[in-house]
Amino acid sequence: MEYIYVGRIVNTHALKGEVRIISNFEYKNKVFIKDNTLFLGQFKEAQIIETYRKHKNFDMIKFANINNINDALKYKGDNVYIKKSMLLLNEDEVLEDELLEMNLYSDNKIVGKISEYINDNNNKVIRVNNKLIPYNKDFITKIDKKNKKIYMHDIEVFL
Repeated sequence: MEYIYVGRIVNTHALKGEVRIISNFEYKNKVFIKDNTLFLGQFKEAQIIETYRKHKNFDMIKFANINNINDALKYKGDNVYIKKSMLLLNEDEVLEDELLEMNLYSDNKIVGKISEYINDNNNKVIRVNNKLIPYNKDFITKIDKKNKKIYMHDIEVFL
């Protein structure tokens, strides 16, 4: 079973067992959903989301069977995961680890293999042949997950 890291519980919030999660996971909207199951800590303990909300730069989650701060405190510092099989991505949505296995094509010519993905405050770039190229939907013409290929246009200026 493959798990995907989505964030870290950094603290509790209030007295009713809500936790604060720091996450820069790109597809939070598909993960932090009521009744969805998250897996916490080293032993991947399953917990079901009862409520979710944003607060400042935190993702605030109340789990179904955690009803006070004392029960929530044991998860402080734990990593939060989801099963890869539970994450339903569209054909044009790619996880970072999948992206690092792909080859980049421009005008049907191979440019090189993607060696790094950087997401800095939603400014996404990929590194190919030690060159940084914006990872922007405006440049992407096709994503072929099966054959591990990404096709882009108008990127010659970055090469």
